[in-house]
Amino acid sequence: MTYRRLPSLNALRAFEAAARHRSVTRAADELGVTPGAVSRQVRGLEEDLGLVLFSRGPAGLVPTEAGRVLQQSCGGALDRMEAGVAKAREAAKPVLLSVGAYAHFASRWLIPRWGRFRERHPGLEIALTTSADPLELLPGQFDAVIAVAEDRPRPGFWTHRLLPIEMVPVCAPSLLGPGRFRWEGQTLLHSRQRPRDWARWLAAQGVAGVDAEAGPSFESISLAVDAACEGLGVALAIQGLIGADLAAGRVVVPVPGVRRSSRSFVLMVEAARRQEPALCRFCDWLVEEAARDAAPAATS
Repeated sequence: MTYRRLPSLNALRAFEAAARHRSVTRAADELGVTPGAVSRQVRGLEEDLGLVLFSRGPAGLVPTEAGRVLQQSCGGALDRMEAGVAKAREAAKPVLLSVGAYAHFASRWLIPRWGRFRERHPGLEIALTTSADPLELLPGQFDAVIAVAEDRPRPGFWTHRLLPIEMVPVCAPSLLGPGRFRWEGQTLLHSRQRPRDWARWLAAQGVAGVDAEAGPSFESISLAVDAACEGLGVALAIQGLIGADLAAGRVVVPVPGVRRSSRSFVLMVEAARRQEPALCRFCDWLVEEAARDAAPAATS
């Protein structure tokens, strides 16, 4: 093993500053110590090396020949050390990705998985912006966007469908009576984000005699599902986003029947940036998580 026989780093720093400034006082100001401390460090270095490093005269400190050689070596070495420390600090900083995501998807899908992402990529952080307004989630305004969009290619962008939008009815278990579920007397809970969902779902399932416009409206699908959890009525939920609610027994699906939208939750990044290391790790993780969700359905 190589062993470097080096004097004290503090002594070398004090000497280099004193040699550069030609002054103990100015070296002390730079290093944030007293002039006496600098003088003691320099004297200790001279004793350690067995060399005279300065001649002292009316004009101040003048490095000897040995002092000039050591000053040149120390200056370059300290500069390289400073640069190395700066690089190490920069490398330790987490990389920050700006991600824009549809609010309902973020709260019910992305955030519950966020811990797994941090465990796998501790040096990568996400600055998350959520919105239900498509105009606030335009590709190019963020490093990556998860939006509700048609599942089709877009020039200049890499896209990947994460989750289909499949609507199913949900309600609290308390609304289930004995026997077959009946629509008569049920309150429909609506989302103002998707005001036509009930009309489309009822028509697709061939359910007649139900007023698709009746019932209270909520600002978002999330709030409508929350109201359903409280037994206030029957809401339409996105099937891929209610796994936790179903598992916890907060809601049940009272009748079979899925209506699939032509749009999906789609991940989009600029194609030219897709292979950037940080974006690549984030996108690959999202794709893997989405595939994990789809696997049971694919094998059932």
